[in-house]
Amino acid sequence: MKKLPGVLLLSIALTASACAAETSQPADPAASSPPTASYLMAGAPTFDMTIAQFREKFNASYVDTPLLEFRAIDSGAALTRAASKINETLYASTALEAGTGKIKTLQITWLPLPGPDQKAAQAKAMAYMTALLRFFEPTLTAETGRKKLDSLLTAGKGERYFARSEGALRFVVSDSGDKGLTLAIEPIKLTLPPTNSSDKTDQKQSQ
Repeated sequence: MKKLPGVLLLSIALTASACAAETSQPADPAASSPPTASYLMAGAPTFDMTIAQFREKFNASYVDTPLLEFRAIDSGAALTRAASKINETLYASTALEAGTGKIKTLQITWLPLPGPDQKAAQAKAMAYMTALLRFFEPTLTAETGRKKLDSLLTAGKGERYFARSEGALRFVVSDSGDKGLTLAIEPIKLTLPPTNSSDKTDQKQSQ
């Protein structure tokens, strides 16, 4: 588990620029503090389930990509961060609302390590990411789920933060090359859109 803290810093950092991408206020060049991740903002929505409920349903639906128990690694007044180690290069992580324990974000992070096993490790990472997509979009098949994942990863390739919003879900990709690849799924607080807007939007912020 020695790599776990670094992995979580990576997956937590992937949404650190979400506030800047999702607000219309101009950037202040003099501001020194980094933007706040969307799920850390006041009033950020949660999924209507705890991490234990998610893991039970996920493991029952996707027996080939099981998740072990999530263990808390950091706890604060607003939320608790927890992680589940899948193997040496693959991790799942989450942020939970304090008090209720409901999920604010779910993330799968893969650390690509050069070597003869990298191709197999990548295939396993893609399988877990596809399963996560299918959990939240049950109409996706294994084939269409993988196509959707490929679309998201292609759109977010080389981006520290890429987000695509569809209905009540936000899909986030953070591609740091050989330092790691993260896919996150987060809930969106729905509001009535303008009549000329679409319910599907892409957001990018490069570093």
